[in-house]
Amino acid sequence: MSHKLFDLTGRTAVVIGGTSGIGRTLALGFAEAGANTVATGRRQELVHSVQQEIEGFGVRSLGASCDVSSAESVQEFVSQVVDNLGGVDIVVYAAGVTKRAPTATFDLEVWNQNFDVNVAGALRVSQAFFEPLKKSKSARIINICSLSSFRAFHEVAAYGASKSALLSLTRNLGCEWAKDGIRTNAIVPGVFVTDLNRELLNGTERGRELLTRTPLGRFGDISELVGTALFLASDASAFITGSHIVVDGGFLASGVNQ
Repeated sequence: MSHKLFDLTGRTAVVIGGTSGIGRTLALGFAEAGANTVATGRRQELVHSVQQEIEGFGVRSLGASCDVSSAESVQEFVSQVVDNLGGVDIVVYAAGVTKRAPTATFDLEVWNQNFDVNVAGALRVSQAFFEPLKKSKSARIINICSLSSFRAFHEVAAYGASKSALLSLTRNLGCEWAKDGIRTNAIVPGVFVTDLNRELLNGTERGRELLTRTPLGRFGDISELVGTALFLASDASAFITGSHIVVDGGFLASGVNQ
């Protein structure tokens, strides 16, 4: 009986930023759990590639691209999802950008881009999906946040500030939209190597320091986030909203590790 709590059969999941990294892995995890799943991003060729992988699990999908910086593009994408799949139950926001540079000379245009993609994009998506989600009996929004909301990471102040804003947005939507039946939560990954951060971590002093601070002594594998996502997307988390789950190998709990 209990395993059915995590079953997503018959539900429709959308993963924004789902063509690579964490988003792609979560999209495939939802499909394997039985959800009709749409993974989207800006690059149409990657959207179609992931669509084929998703359909390999025997569920329905859609090859529609989306630019989160454009409200018009987001709204068009939502319309395509609803028209083709009949509605939506789960929305994951995994889109994100980062840039490492000294804060004293950080370019304001790049700073604004971080906020536009990492925070405003999430708001555009949430607003656009609000009405379709209200019609679902199991509506979920899951935002992918960051350890940088809790700890300072050298020379990525824009990313940290924008992800902190996303975490705050998650809390506010989780409470404000609870009356509409929409549960909004966040996953806070620890150190997982992705296309977004690979150059900052592999073989660098930064990467070695992060490993020292992680009690499990390794970087996470992206597949280790799927269980948490399934929990938040499914009936197993029916009484959770406005919260976050940290998946970090003990990073935030650690003090002296040697």
